[in-house]
Amino acid sequence: MNNQSNKQATFFSRCLRECGALLALSMPIIISQLATQGMNFVDTTMAGQASARDLAAIAVGGSLWLPVSLLLRGILMALTPMIAHHRGAGVSRGITHDLGQTGWIALICSALLIVYLTQAGQILVAMDVAPDIVPIASGYLMALAFGAPGIALFYTLNSFCEGMSNTRAPMIIAIIGLLLNIPINYVLIYGKLGMPEMGAVGCGWATSLVYWVMAGMMLLYVRTHHTYKQHVDTAEMHPSLSRMGEIFRLGLPIGINIFVCGSIFAVIALLIGKLGANNVAAHQIALNFSGLTYMIPMSLSFGITIRVGHTLGQGNIEEAKLRSLSGMILAVCCSAASASCILLFPHAIIGLYTNNPEVTQGAALLLGYAAIYQISDALQSSANGVLRGFKDTRIPMMLVTFAYWGVALPLGYTLGLTNIIVPAMGAAGFWIGLITGLTLAAMLLIGRLMAVMMKTRTTCTMTTQPITG
Repeated sequence: MNNQSNKQATFFSRCLRECGALLALSMPIIISQLATQGMNFVDTTMAGQASARDLAAIAVGGSLWLPVSLLLRGILMALTPMIAHHRGAGVSRGITHDLGQTGWIALICSALLIVYLTQAGQILVAMDVAPDIVPIASGYLMALAFGAPGIALFYTLNSFCEGMSNTRAPMIIAIIGLLLNIPINYVLIYGKLGMPEMGAVGCGWATSLVYWVMAGMMLLYVRTHHTYKQHVDTAEMHPSLSRMGEIFRLGLPIGINIFVCGSIFAVIALLIGKLGANNVAAHQIALNFSGLTYMIPMSLSFGITIRVGHTLGQGNIEEAKLRSLSGMILAVCCSAASASCILLFPHAIIGLYTNNPEVTQGAALLLGYAAIYQISDALQSSANGVLRGFKDTRIPMMLVTFAYWGVALPLGYTLGLTNIIVPAMGAAGFWIGLITGLTLAAMLLIGRLMAVMMKTRTTCTMTTQPITG
């Protein structure tokens, strides 16, 4: 009995130590992600104070912007493991070359983004979005098009710094960007300092301007850093189609995985757009705040990937299992705290966005659904992080795609906009679909993780090459 108690105490203490180490590793990432998401939070709250139509325009416009921005971010994230590999091997020229090739990829992607965003108004019309929302949302997206190259450059340099094991600089610059976004939003949304009152369109211009500033700060930092400036050598950055193709093939699966997770929310926002400005605004409040809380388990999942992958590279499967379990427990605890805050203070949260009584009533209901899926979201995110550590990415991507697009969206559409099962529930039906899909994704990914762990031998000799799946 004493031996059993000692084993349990040892296991518990090891879990606590691992949770502490994971938090220390992930904290700069968490702060960076919260700061970046905080810009969306500021846009939504400040636009909501202007009018329900402006808030709805942010929701609908963001539904077209968010998926492609996630896809872009994922593609450019390929630079991180490649830089880390070159750095470990001491190949300085490879760092410079791959930074340049990723820069060319970012330039091409930003050009495609500009074309997409300038034509987005036609997509909104085709989706039968409420006519009073379309012009504002189109203007918001046109403004974002101006910032597309700056956003792509910032993502590229951010990935470079992470590959060099530097998460502090991106974190500081992200915080500065958030602080700049507030006064610029204030001036452009409400028409201060002689500027015209632009509403939600002002949010788009503010975001573009802030990202250009952030990109400039990152570039200045890299060019003046005593170690990094040697890698900003244009002579070594001539385009190489073959190398660009290799980097793109590495980044595309990462981008698709992130895209699948984010796009389901965007499509739902577009479908809800048929229900009018108040319904869209209520949905946007619940989505924006739950997206803010999701930054914590998502950032932890990045840390879990690093911790688990490092241990597997040493061939220690038992330690990898401990780190996996500890990471998932920590993610669930954080999300349980988020869910409690949502359930205890819904009206305080909604009051940050709007005072419209109709929007408040609808948002209060949807926030209740958002609280329910916090735990499922934490489980699926952390399990995905563990699986990335095991270099298992293709099957998890297919499982998540099935859960979101094969179950959550069809069920949400059926419950929300049709009378097939129950009388049309509106936005609430889509959120029930989301809860179902996220729960299914968590179950499928945990099942996949158990299968992968069972197949992995104790004498695991996995290499430390970058994830290519």
